[in-house]
Amino acid sequence: MKRIFSILAIACIMAFGTANATTSAAMTAATTVVLTQDDTTTAAATADENLTFHQELKKRFIEGGPGFMGIVLLCLILGLAIAIERIIFLNLSTTNSKKLTQDVEDALQSGGLEAAKEVCRNTKGPVASIFYQGLDRADGDLESAEKAVVAYGGVQMGQLEKNVSWISLFIALAPMLGFMGTVIGMIQAFDKIEAAGDMQPSLVAGGIKVALLTTVFGLIVAIILQIFYNYIIAKIDSIVNDMEDSSINLMDMLSKYKK
Repeated sequence: MKRIFSILAIACIMAFGTANATTSAAMTAATTVVLTQDDTTTAAATADENLTFHQELKKRFIEGGPGFMGIVLLCLILGLAIAIERIIFLNLSTTNSKKLTQDVEDALQSGGLEAAKEVCRNTKGPVASIFYQGLDRADGDLESAEKAVVAYGGVQMGQLEKNVSWISLFIALAPMLGFMGTVIGMIQAFDKIEAAGDMQPSLVAGGIKVALLTTVFGLIVAIILQIFYNYIIAKIDSIVNDMEDSSINLMDMLSKYKK
């Protein structure tokens, strides 16, 4: 539940910031309408030349239309919220496995299984949890301890990969929504040509512009989320490899301890 609340909180913060930016842009556009025709043309030309990257991005977003652009933005917000939550969780799950292994080995030699389990209880992360499950069943045979380590390792791997599939869904969904906006924009452009009965650039320019903007923003969202996704996958692989290597070391320690 805590993770769900954190995802929702991050999404609300990002949505609130986007809403403020959109409202500010809308107020600026409304103020510009009050100008006379000549003043509007001059002001627009000057504004286009002085726009920053952020202002240009907001302008293009508004021009793309609230329909598909809003859905693409929602994919970005939700994807980033899940990605940030996963990155925080994975960084908190990262431990110094070499130090933990050495501490457990020293505790086994000096105080036995209970001292080693106490070290694991006082250490956070999946490696310490796997160690504890193996040590907790080390009173029996080594086969029982090994089965516990393997089974709980699978549980910990599932915790690391939780919600990652949603990020891949948003990566695939964002460009598809952009392409759908492209198709709809082209249909609208041809509808205008059919209604007018004449091929005029001014009739189709708006529809084609909307079509291209939705595609661009869909691809931008997919690229951003893909970078976060690849980082998360690399982080998970690193932790899993660390878990597997540490599990082998634990079984070696238990084998020596039993002898």
